[in-house]
Amino acid sequence: MKFFIYIFIMIISTSSLAAPFLLVSDDEVRHSNLNKFAFQAKFAPVPGAPTIDLLAPAMDGVISSPTPIKLKFEAKSPSIIKPDTFRVFYGSFQIDITERLLGASKVERGGFYVAEAALPKGNHKLMLNIQDTDGRVGQKIIEFEVK
Repeated sequence: MKFFIYIFIMIISTSSLAAPFLLVSDDEVRHSNLNKFAFQAKFAPVPGAPTIDLLAPAMDGVISSPTPIKLKFEAKSPSIIKPDTFRVFYGSFQIDITERLLGASKVERGGFYVAEAALPKGNHKLMLNIQDTDGRVGQKIIEFEVK
């Protein structure tokens, strides 16, 4: 009996190991890239709005999948970042994929980190939004290709 309990515990503990999660599907990539409309910001930048810096993946080289995603958020003092306002929109149709990311990691005032996000090969566009306590929204658009 102890042997079976040990095996059960081993199965449960190994099934919860972090593995890459699929950020977007092949169909979402294909449909987004076929769309003829330009990917544009939803609003004009606001003076003093928070900033979003992409720390990973490095955009100066080849991006492969899975890839880490690391963001740094900064608010202008005395405001602070409101983590619950973080949103990520994918592709030309601006599909809200925030919940997919939140299933893999937690947003904090200082930023966001996912060790491994799986992305299909092809061109990708993300729009990132974060708000501060003064209601200002910071936005960053990231475009890259996964090979």
